[in-house]
Amino acid sequence: MLALFYILAALSVVSALIVVSARNPINSVIALVVCFLSIAGHYILLNAQFLAMVHVIVYTGAIMVLFLFVIMLLNLNTATEPMKSLGMRVAAVTGGGLLFITLAAAIRHGVTISATNDFDPGVGLVKTVGHVLFTEFLLPFEVSSVLFLSAIVGVVMLAKKETPSPHPLSDGEGLTPAELERRR
Repeated sequence: MLALFYILAALSVVSALIVVSARNPINSVIALVVCFLSIAGHYILLNAQFLAMVHVIVYTGAIMVLFLFVIMLLNLNTATEPMKSLGMRVAAVTGGGLLFITLAAAIRHGVTISATNDFDPGVGLVKTVGHVLFTEFLLPFEVSSVLFLSAIVGVVMLAKKETPSPHPLSDGEGLTPAELERRR
């Protein structure tokens, strides 16, 4: 189990570094998908299967597809990307160095976190989440579903194009043959 944790942690760090350092935005998005999947693996190791599946569906599925479409629509070229100023580069290196020093100090001194509650093996399971959702939080769950439904109806009504109804005299519809003759 510990070896799997280290493998997933190394995969997360390497793919995150590729996200930051990749020159091609598509490669960066693919590396971010790998990073998200490895984080979902960490959730499974923590016995939080529900959170892992929601993470895969929402972030890896929906949001990354949206990022990919936006990148493709923008048609980002390296030739049109402006060069960063020297001040921006110095600020980035300084910020990264300070973050590295902070992480090194935290690892050197050790960080101990004590658990507030005893370990409950069923806390992240879908069964437990569903039981709590449909007992203690039933009213907020139903209210949010009505809110989402009304938002969907509102978006459909706003996006629906109004087609102007043709005037009865404009194209001859609704006129008797005698009235059509008179118009000609």
